[in-house]
Amino acid sequence: MFDLKLIRKNPSAFDQALGKRGHEPIAEKILEIDERKRRIQTDTQDVQFRRNDASKKIGELKQQGLDTTDLMTEVASLKDRLHALEEKERLIIEELNHLLSTLPNIPLEETPVGKDEHDNVLVRTVGAAPVFSFTPRDHVELGEKKGSIDFALGAKLSGTRFVVLRHQIARLERALANFMLDHNTQQFGYEEIVPPYLVKSQTAYGTGNLPKFKDDLFQTTNGYWLIPTAEMSLTNLVADEIIDEMHLPLRFTAYTPCFRSEAGAAGRDTRGMIRQHQFSKVEMVSITTPAQAMAEHERMLSCAESLLQKLGLHYRVMLLCTGDMSPASQKTYDIEVWLPSQNTFREISSCSMCGDYQGRRMNARFRLFESKGTEFVYTLNGSGLPLGRTLVAIMENYQNEDGSIRIPNALQPYINGEEIINV
Repeated sequence: MFDLKLIRKNPSAFDQALGKRGHEPIAEKILEIDERKRRIQTDTQDVQFRRNDASKKIGELKQQGLDTTDLMTEVASLKDRLHALEEKERLIIEELNHLLSTLPNIPLEETPVGKDEHDNVLVRTVGAAPVFSFTPRDHVELGEKKGSIDFALGAKLSGTRFVVLRHQIARLERALANFMLDHNTQQFGYEEIVPPYLVKSQTAYGTGNLPKFKDDLFQTTNGYWLIPTAEMSLTNLVADEIIDEMHLPLRFTAYTPCFRSEAGAAGRDTRGMIRQHQFSKVEMVSITTPAQAMAEHERMLSCAESLLQKLGLHYRVMLLCTGDMSPASQKTYDIEVWLPSQNTFREISSCSMCGDYQGRRMNARFRLFESKGTEFVYTLNGSGLPLGRTLVAIMENYQNEDGSIRIPNALQPYINGEEIINV
């Protein structure tokens, strides 16, 4: 959502900013609907004034014992007119809000303009790819060798893009979750949350998942939405709240299952665990003031990077272009981890700054220090990290020729001190 005052002040600048995301000019249409709304609001105020004035005169005439028939007829007519105007105003506000809710966020100046992932900008590369004396297997071959990763059983239970993890691999995923949560809470000060996995439509709307991404979500028959990421629940913890500035930033982390229909991913990553309908993830969310947001974004990125560094994984950081980042984001860093089987980097984390885009949708504000005024909060979110993709990276980068997997040192305390597992 956007500040209409800013659009009225400089509609061409609004169109130019959205144009960086490939969006056609829309300010004129927004202002036309806004003007209709304001005219109706003026008419409504006028009718309300006339109705109140006539009602006052009726009281005066009754005190004088005079006939009030004509005025009472007028008041009844004005009442009907008022109801009609209020309904018309409601419909126009609904039309305007729907239009605004479908628009992407305004990118920051430092966000590179581009069409797709080919226009993203490399920020840094960390570590080095492992060197093998044998041809490395992919995680599917490694996991299916002894049945630790069972796609056939997942398909039997639920269909394609589902998997069953067993034995040591199931233990390793649980260990990863505990490692990530301890890291986020003990070293970076995030508050651990166990949020609902089913949410209302308003909650999905607050983060920008509705109405634009309805087809990417799973919905129950009684109207709940399954979360595609804990961002949806965590960010909405402050919906309709006013928070004192001194209490910001708020930092939340959660380990949850995530559910995605992958409606736009037909034919992509059909092999393996890279793109599933259900997966687990540790998420990070920050609620900040505008002044804190840029530093908080870098801090969140550092948290995600620190996890990969402790796990000894080779990765790179990319600054996403306008055509590749999510609609709610103003600026996004992607972290891509090295996968030997694909001989390339694959995305494992996104850390996004959303400005007040979600704050406006949620009506989440903060009270300015030593002031009665309020402003919309800024929100940030990041993966820290998805367990499935991290598991894939560990299996492939730490594999031995016999198919066993070495356990990164930082993870060993979470798996009973074991240094090697046979999958």
